[in-house]
Amino acid sequence: MKSNTSEEQIYFQRDNISLRLGHIASNLARLRTFCHNNYEKGVLGIIAQTKDFIEWTAAEIEPELAEELVNIQVQLALWERTWDNIWSNDKKRGELAITAETYSERVLDMSGLLLEPTT
Repeated sequence: MKSNTSEEQIYFQRDNISLRLGHIASNLARLRTFCHNNYEKGVLGIIAQTKDFIEWTAAEIEPELAEELVNIQVQLALWERTWDNIWSNDKKRGELAITAETYSERVLDMSGLLLEPTT
């Protein structure tokens, strides 16, 4: 029987939760950048990957944090569903970029990576 686990998932889940959250935060920051640079294909790819990253992480963290991640995942799915409308509208694309940046900052805060001492 073939496993449904992809190589990307196996590789991603090797990291600890803090690093996984850092990857999610980084992807959300990329969404902002790609929106500002009109890189549509990049935005769509990052949205899909980030939804996967959240799925592979949420079940392993505290329920309150998991709920926040799932809410972000739902927003990502909503953006996908209304994509043509968002991408063709500069104002909506700008709002997506601002929201993605806010999410990125929140997830980075959740990760605790900024609090860890450097060695």
